[in-house]
Amino acid sequence: MRFDLTDLRLFVHVHEAGTITGGAERSHMALASASERIRGMEDALGVPLLVRAQRGVQPTPAGHTLLHHARLVLRQMEHLRGDLGDFGNGLAGHVRMRCNSSALSEFLPAAMAGFLQQHPRISVDVQEAPSQDVADAVRSGLCDMGLASDAADLQGLAAWTLKPDPLVLVVPRGHALASLRRMALADAAHLDFVGLDEGSALQSHVARHAQRTGQRLRFRVRLRHFEAVCQLVGMGVGVGIVPLAAARRHSRAHGIQALRLTDGWARRSLVLCTRSPDELPLHALQLLQHLMPRTATPNDPA
Repeated sequence: MRFDLTDLRLFVHVHEAGTITGGAERSHMALASASERIRGMEDALGVPLLVRAQRGVQPTPAGHTLLHHARLVLRQMEHLRGDLGDFGNGLAGHVRMRCNSSALSEFLPAAMAGFLQQHPRISVDVQEAPSQDVADAVRSGLCDMGLASDAADLQGLAAWTLKPDPLVLVVPRGHALASLRRMALADAAHLDFVGLDEGSALQSHVARHAQRTGQRLRFRVRLRHFEAVCQLVGMGVGVGIVPLAAARRHSRAHGIQALRLTDGWARRSLVLCTRSPDELPLHALQLLQHLMPRTATPNDPA
């Protein structure tokens, strides 16, 4: 079985277009050549990859599997071109990370600063994502490592617990709830909320769990940063949900009180995860070793 990048790119284009004709056009290929390549892939595998009908084509189960791997290979080739291009710009390496909102705001900048100062020729690309998407991206090879909540499915990954990272409800000092030490989100769902914007990984996490209990939170305003959320909460605009570390950092300046959420999904820890340290390039391994706790040992991949 020998598929080249042209074959894989053509198959993705055929799926996106819904027809072999449309896929051939997107691939800048004659229809006859595209059809021959598709038949060649099917002959090599011994199974059909497409169900052909008058209105177009649909991938078979084998076609779906090929499509998944084709996208991964093509994405990795894009990464390869980018990484090699970095060398021409004077860089010695490039690390790709994905992390949840809390890690991006409350942990990673300070933790990574020393590494970047020590390794001026290594660049790091960080993308924010919900914790489960972080774990899936690491598992699929779309990034070198991730920072996620331990509530995510980390099966098959090596993971190191970095620190507790519970979510708390923040209210203004003097609020009717401020005397409480803890409460469930359901008991505060009737209040007005100050939240993060809809693209935030943490906001998606909170909204998903609220919906599972049949509740829909009412947001008066959405903002981009935890500090802005804490500031408006302190001014009495509403209540908010932020990591405990953010609440502690901004409590005095903005006059807020943190209440522990008793919901299981709010009790979490921040973990550093990767597929296998042995598979990482040297520059990514160096960052992994810099971020992991000094005395920690990885959880065994499941």
